[in-house]
Amino acid sequence: MPPSNHPAEPAPGLRARPLLALLLATRPAFLGVTLFACLIGLATAHGSGVLLDVPKAVLTVFFALVAHAGINVLNDYYDARSGADAANTERLFPFTGGSRFIQNGVLSEAETGRLGYALLALVVPAGLWLTLQSAPGLILIGLAGLFLGWAYTAPPFALVSRGLGEAAVAAGWLTVVAGADFVQRGSFSSTPLVAGLSYALLVAAILFINEFPDRRGDEAAGKRTLVVRLGPDNAKWALLGLVLVAYAWLVLMVGRDRLPQGAGAAAMTLVFSFRAARNLMAHAHEPAELAPALKLTILAANLHGLLLAATLAFGRWPGPTP
Repeated sequence: MPPSNHPAEPAPGLRARPLLALLLATRPAFLGVTLFACLIGLATAHGSGVLLDVPKAVLTVFFALVAHAGINVLNDYYDARSGADAANTERLFPFTGGSRFIQNGVLSEAETGRLGYALLALVVPAGLWLTLQSAPGLILIGLAGLFLGWAYTAPPFALVSRGLGEAAVAAGWLTVVAGADFVQRGSFSSTPLVAGLSYALLVAAILFINEFPDRRGDEAAGKRTLVVRLGPDNAKWALLGLVLVAYAWLVLMVGRDRLPQGAGAAAMTLVFSFRAARNLMAHAHEPAELAPALKLTILAANLHGLLLAATLAFGRWPGPTP
């Protein structure tokens, strides 16, 4: 059965407004997770006693968002080439099933691929300039982040198809935190990794729960995501475990005086994560019923990132500055 278009999905008429079409193809509503990852990294540097360089901070945030936008577009490109998005008839737009720009005739596959790689190309000179302003180690962080984003769906790695998508996302967003910290600090530190892990795991949870509505389409296209491999009944418990590890890590690090006591406030978002998990437990086999769980998971991650960044930036760090 061919996929039917949701009324909110982009329509071919959008081609008449090319700049708007190109912007919307990047899925800007979902770039917030990168903004908050950058803020966490800037907050750990500030909490360490580093005087923030505002122009470098602004440039870091902007080009991290450009990189995320390019990765979003390339994910659509490679999912179209694999047939995963075309086979997805149970998607919950705009959360799952891609942007639908290719499937609905707004952009061709070739145009989408060119846009994605052009956006990533824009990041390179900015990254090199920031490296000159900080230290050569930033190149390693940047390359790691770009590789993880590209290899998420691109062959031959296609990490998400190997059941490694969640790990790639967690590692990718942790590199964003580390990179934002490094630009300011000018050296490697364990602090942004310790501080950012709970957030990175909650971002991975967004990907994980999005795989439930996409399961049948992914399986038909040979995209062996973690939900396809485990099945909905096992995967829902794995997702709950991932969320519990995220919050347990934060509480443990606060309890062991690795983070400010105030950072524990970010654990309040557990309420939203548990509400999402409860919905998933009841409807893991019913994609049409999962929209509340998807929204709550996104809310939990973004609010967690905001609270964490604020408390790390302005909280009282234990002992000497990290």
